[in-house]
Amino acid sequence: MKRIWQFVKRTLGRLAGLPGISGMIAVMGRLAEAGTAGYPIDIKRRLMILNMFSYLIIFTTVIFALQYGLTEGVEYRPLVYINLAIAAIVSLVPLMHRINEIAGGLLIVITEYVAITNIASYLGRDGGGHLLFIIGAAVPFFVFGLERLRLALAVVLGGMVLHLYIWFSFPPSTALIPPNPRILNDLYTQSAITTFGFIAVTVWYAFRLVENAKAETDTLLRNILPDQIVARLKTGPERLIADSFDSASILFSDISGFVPLARSLGAAQVVELLNTIVREFDAIAARHGVEKIKTIGDAYMAAAGIPDPAPDHTARVAFMGLDMLAFMERLRQDTGLDVSIRIGIASGPVMAGVIGMQKFSYDVWGDTVNLASRLESHSVPGRILICPACRTLLEHEFTFETRGEIEIKGVGLKETFYVTGVKDASRENPGIDAP
Repeated sequence: MKRIWQFVKRTLGRLAGLPGISGMIAVMGRLAEAGTAGYPIDIKRRLMILNMFSYLIIFTTVIFALQYGLTEGVEYRPLVYINLAIAAIVSLVPLMHRINEIAGGLLIVITEYVAITNIASYLGRDGGGHLLFIIGAAVPFFVFGLERLRLALAVVLGGMVLHLYIWFSFPPSTALIPPNPRILNDLYTQSAITTFGFIAVTVWYAFRLVENAKAETDTLLRNILPDQIVARLKTGPERLIADSFDSASILFSDISGFVPLARSLGAAQVVELLNTIVREFDAIAARHGVEKIKTIGDAYMAAAGIPDPAPDHTARVAFMGLDMLAFMERLRQDTGLDVSIRIGIASGPVMAGVIGMQKFSYDVWGDTVNLASRLESHSVPGRILICPACRTLLEHEFTFETRGEIEIKGVGLKETFYVTGVKDASRENPGIDAP
């Protein structure tokens, strides 16, 4: 289904590029939005659907009017006038939106119900007009919205009552126009096609809305949580998500001197700067197969080896750290701002899981996380400080500079190292798909 929809979108995109087609699409867009200005987006979307629905009614009723007009016999002229009147009244729907959001829908319902019943008195039930009341079983929920469920149900019930009323009250013998089997068969066929068409389009659109909503929710979740965690949440929403990992790597970064810089820039420029930095860090993380965990102010936390284990998790965050430093150097040169970051990386066992019910998040805990945070605070601007476990895991690919032993809160004396680069220039800053 997804492939089919993608094919349809590509086809419509190609058609939109043809001479005259793009203009027609623009006109249809303006017609759909007629009278909807000022409404909230959800209501506006529903009113746009109602507008398109009313244009479809106008089209079908004009076809009916032409069909009656081309039929021999002056007795069919009242039916021409009735259908033209329907088209004229329904054309006022966009104007009715200016009264309130349900005025246009009520105008269609009243017009159609009165007109179809009136037409049945001329043709009898064999004309098939009463089939159009079946449309009233589906469309009202789109027209009035689920928040007006009673009104929608009243319209459905009214359509059902009128359908049965026409069936029992207008047998062929009561028709004001003498029955013509050929004409009646054509009219019944057209009414059946119109009814099935309207219902099919309505149901299709309902499923499309559901699929779009699911896709939007899925995209939102995947922007917040790792893909594997999203899949587990969808299969077991109430199930606790808590995992332990024997080996993973944690990266912390922090902008040096951010507070005085923020005071000098002002709120708008600070937000713009942070957005630029975080967006680039997100792109770097994705390129190296590193999972962003969270940002806290100007601090950025990421991890590799969770929730999907990876044998090269330490190398991934090290390459990411080097890319982060390179970006900050370019940013400093481009903007003239004195911005730089400190980075700390630690490797070891961690725990991870989803916490909270509102604004929930995927977080990581453990001594390795605390150590990475401490290393970041002991690092210096423009450098990556790592623990001995990282040094062992990275020694075949990276070059180092000894920092010596430092006192780390909660840990004690710890030997530390700065990552200075990579040994093989051809391996510098590879993505996760690099050989």
